[in-house]
Amino acid sequence: MLEKLFTSGIRADIMSLLFNNPEEKFYVREIARLVNKNPSGVKRELDKLLKMDLVETEREGNLKYFKVNRNSPLFPELKGLIAKSLGLPGALKSVLKASEAKSAFIHGPYVNNTNLPSLDLFVVSDSNHIRKTLDDIEKRFGREINLTLLNSPDYKSKKKSGDRQLRKLLNAKKILLLGRL
Repeated sequence: MLEKLFTSGIRADIMSLLFNNPEEKFYVREIARLVNKNPSGVKRELDKLLKMDLVETEREGNLKYFKVNRNSPLFPELKGLIAKSLGLPGALKSVLKASEAKSAFIHGPYVNNTNLPSLDLFVVSDSNHIRKTLDDIEKRFGREINLTLLNSPDYKSKKKSGDRQLRKLLNAKKILLLGRL
């Protein structure tokens, strides 16, 4: 839906990322990696969003970060529109954020075909109550959620040791819901 409203699919992906993570800032290559797009196309769209006053920049050292402009008069409406258009991922993001998950993403076949009856969800959280909160979403959307849950120390340990299975997950195509990987 966003691709039809906004003339550029890249712009829609960038806006989804930024508006769903309004407290975070990202640099161009990071955004390109997260939305799986070419960095030059991402930079071009960020410049357009900057001219529209929908994003703002911040420099740290030699890196230029972009984040959503929460003071834009369009921010609340666009955030609501993007959340509605995202459907299940948007609902998952809200629930995971409320349960204090540190990072989360959808991976597997659902990324390419959102009509599938199930999805694979990877979450880094120190809370054990996430499974319980996901049951409601499963019922509401009629989708089975296959959860992989790691606590922060286990995630850091596996990432540091170069765990093959974790590396494969992190390098695969995904829908980022929360945090950084």
